[in-house]
Amino acid sequence: MRYILILLSAFLLYPYNSNSQSAMKTKELIIFHAGSVAVPMKQIAQEYEKRNPGTRVFLESAGSLVCARKVTELQKPCDIIVSSDYFVINELLIPNYASWGIRFATNEIVVAYLDKSKYSKEINSENWMKILQKSDVNYSRSDPDSDPCGYRAVFTFMLAEKYYKLPGLTEKLLSKNKEYIRPKEVDLVALLESNVIDYMIQYKSVAIQHGFKYIELPHEINLCDVTQNSKYSSVSTEVAGNKPGAKVAVKGDYINYSLAILDNAPQKAEAVKFVDFLLSPDGLNIFKKNGQERIVPLIADPVMKLPPELLKYFVKASGK
Repeated sequence: MRYILILLSAFLLYPYNSNSQSAMKTKELIIFHAGSVAVPMKQIAQEYEKRNPGTRVFLESAGSLVCARKVTELQKPCDIIVSSDYFVINELLIPNYASWGIRFATNEIVVAYLDKSKYSKEINSENWMKILQKSDVNYSRSDPDSDPCGYRAVFTFMLAEKYYKLPGLTEKLLSKNKEYIRPKEVDLVALLESNVIDYMIQYKSVAIQHGFKYIELPHEINLCDVTQNSKYSSVSTEVAGNKPGAKVAVKGDYINYSLAILDNAPQKAEAVKFVDFLLSPDGLNIFKKNGQERIVPLIADPVMKLPPELLKYFVKASGK
């Protein structure tokens, strides 16, 4: 009886000396991110968890506009948003849901395909728009109201109409194969792999990550070159805003991936640590290996609102 009482006393004094103790200490970081960063974000999250064994990172992929609406409309808990366009964070989240954003990576629009795609031996950077218009060819793009890659496809068509001097090109391409529009760019991958479509308007990084062939487009239309921004900004379209039925205008711009920590992030301190790792050489090299180059220098919107731990990336960039 005395032995049982001793054991019971030990249990009462040290009730958390079990797996429950580590479970209670585990921090759960929630990240909503664009589909096109699913591969590098998974790799970054795995590496971060190795270096920070007390933290679990939960990743939820969707079109960037949908990610924002999960916060603004659905009020879903989230620590970090990683968007394929800084416009989404700057226009839909700042200042009501986030105080700042950081632009950290870029990309470019390509026409991706497989060897088995129709006319795969003929397509090139000069005739791709003619191939896509062929009646026996199916192509896909993502939804402009859900995903920046979708409205960037629209911009690419508009710019191509000017560049190639082909009046009516945009309308011809936008009116074709609407049944293959999908919510986010990575949803197009399955359509191509299953031979439902022959081509997709896609980010170069996604094509690289999945081993697809792709046609690189002229810098005047592929949205990758900051020196061409005056041309890019000459086109615009409207997309769904952050309230049901609302529309917001978005102008052409070179591709800027952006991230933000939400003001009401459940794990704000841990979120800062994660962003610090993501912006470090180790983190940005993971993006580079997956086809997403670093923006040089990094851009903060605005710098004065950043957490102190992240200012080092901008002090170096400004030379101060």
